[in-house]
Amino acid sequence: MSSPRDGHEAAAADVRAVEAANTAFYEAVERGDLDALSGLWLPGEDLTVSCVHPGWPVLSGRGEVLRSYALIMANTEYIQFFLTDVRVAMTGDTALVTCTENILSGGPAEEGDALGPLVGQLVVASNVFRHTPDGWKLWSHHGSPVLAETGEEDEETPS
Repeated sequence: MSSPRDGHEAAAADVRAVEAANTAFYEAVERGDLDALSGLWLPGEDLTVSCVHPGWPVLSGRGEVLRSYALIMANTEYIQFFLTDVRVAMTGDTALVTCTENILSGGPAEEGDALGPLVGQLVVASNVFRHTPDGWKLWSHHGSPVLAETGEEDEETPS
């Protein structure tokens, strides 16, 4: 017979596994590793995967989603994600990760430069994972740009 503690330990292990899958997703993008990235998404089309990059329309299906990442990787010389506000919520075989992507990226270099200008961007993201026999796989990624700062300055602004 399992104890309630066993259930808590199993849930904590699932949360750690989802966090690791989420980290692997961002690391694959940073490395420009399309093969690794492709292995992180749900296989097949039984549950159609989807992706919304900031400012893009909804992309549906593995082919469309993976092509978008291939395009991004081909046109991005450097990208690094610093994730903050990471939260994991789970129900059954589905997990939702919300986070803030603090992105530092650079495009193609100007003539004579090693790297193009670096640009910082804040994006809030939701990543939905499904548990499979091969571990936790991405079902959906949605990123939205943070367009306005929030904080005390806003409260002091007169209407």
